[in-house]
Amino acid sequence: MMTGDSESAVVARLRTAGCVFAEDEARLLIVAATGPADLAAMVDRRVAGLPLEHVLGWAEFCGLRIVVGPGVFVPRRRSEFLVRQAVASGTGAAPVVLDLCCGCGAVGLAVATALTCAKLHAADIDPGATTYARRNLAAIGGRVHEGDLYDPLPAGLRGRVDVLVVNAPYVPTSEIGLMPPEARLHEPLVALDGGPDGVAIHRRIAAQAPDWLAAGGRLLIETSDRQATLTGAAMEAAGLSTSVASSDILDATVVIGCKSA
Repeated sequence: MMTGDSESAVVARLRTAGCVFAEDEARLLIVAATGPADLAAMVDRRVAGLPLEHVLGWAEFCGLRIVVGPGVFVPRRRSEFLVRQAVASGTGAAPVVLDLCCGCGAVGLAVATALTCAKLHAADIDPGATTYARRNLAAIGGRVHEGDLYDPLPAGLRGRVDVLVVNAPYVPTSEIGLMPPEARLHEPLVALDGGPDGVAIHRRIAAQAPDWLAAGGRLLIETSDRQATLTGAAMEAAGLSTSVASSDILDATVVIGCKSA
């Protein structure tokens, strides 16, 4: 059993390493550890800079426990706003949901869990990400495809997607070096780098979206407030009508494009 003194020692180590929420992290590590040796090893990894979620092996997202690990992008709380917007778009008895740039599958899983009869497909170019996505989506029967954007998708999905949800990288290349070390040193660059202005992948996704969306289907892309105009312009160039939703609480912005019915 962990003593108060031992817990205080863990908190002190985490705080010295710069962990802002040292007390909360210490409690999570203590609960997760199988014994003193395991706890010491976990604390060592966290102090060395590994993201807490990678140390624990999971991340909490939309009330779900998402399996993650070293080298995998950790879902951010702001993306819960993207999920809420996608769920609001998922009308119909059995909507087809496509999660592009799915990473570990957190967004797709949360959307499909809320839309209980949804048929979920997810795709990512990173083999490490798709490995975790398959683990996270197996219980709900989600299909995971590995490849560049739409390339690996089955042809039968074309023109049938009701909700196309995207949390693609949107950090401009020149700003990668300004990100916290936990992200730039421990998460894959392919999950962070959005090109010169951060919208390069958004443009590629938007350009082909009408081919995959069903009539009245919606494309939802997480972006930033300063990039929303560029993301929206990419959707409009593809023939989609657009709107922007934002949350000050979560510091989140989502651009929504709708294909005509």
